[in-house]
Amino acid sequence: MQKQIAINLDNCTGCGLCSKVCVAHNLVIIQNKANKIMDNCVMCGQCSAVCPQRAISLEGCGNGQIDKTNDIRLVPEDIINVIRFRRSIRNFKKTEIPKEAMERILEAGRLTHTARNMQDVSYVVLAAGKERIEKMAVQMFRAIKPFADLMSPMARKNKINDNFFFFDAPTVIVILARDKTNGILAAQNMEFVAEAYGLGVLYSGFFTMAANASRKIKKALQIPKGKKVAMTLVLGYPNISYLRSTPHKELDVRYM
Repeated sequence: MQKQIAINLDNCTGCGLCSKVCVAHNLVIIQNKANKIMDNCVMCGQCSAVCPQRAISLEGCGNGQIDKTNDIRLVPEDIINVIRFRRSIRNFKKTEIPKEAMERILEAGRLTHTARNMQDVSYVVLAAGKERIEKMAVQMFRAIKPFADLMSPMARKNKINDNFFFFDAPTVIVILARDKTNGILAAQNMEFVAEAYGLGVLYSGFFTMAANASRKIKKALQIPKGKKVAMTLVLGYPNISYLRSTPHKELDVRYM
């Protein structure tokens, strides 16, 4: 279905809020009614979200808009502490992740804003097929390791075992997108929800690299044409507890 703006003139009161928030300057008020200049703009959805009368809708952009009944504010210090104490987890318990937690994590990805409202992000959840996919990536990295060893002492110290990418975690989410930034934004929001459920998260840059370089892995993941792996989230309950934050450099910022 083609994306386009639809205006219900019977509902429109001409308040002008839609034109005030339209980043494309595509909406104008004529004779106390909202009018569009073009059918297709950046399709950000701001106009449909601000209209008191639900007079504007975006066709072809999905549905399920929910009315906001109260202001939702996060506690800044809690957010800072979640960021401060989060660690990349590579040691997981065997405990399976509840279905409800997975659904909420994926919902966080679905609701993440995307550039030009592309909504181009999709997901492959690896559970039963996780070992088969990981084996492909392991074979690939083992083949190139001798060359990496020549370049890096750190590479020489690393051993590529059968669990090199996923560390026996119960679940892996491969995030696909046309625009990599959109996928990474979704990954960040998904991590926050995972943290809320007590889960540990690893951003597997190595598997992301392998998946984008291997036709065999792309085919196994059934990655649609035009999309690539933006990020890979390895998820599970941590089997280790960190007692303090790690050192960070002082803030480097300039105000101009």
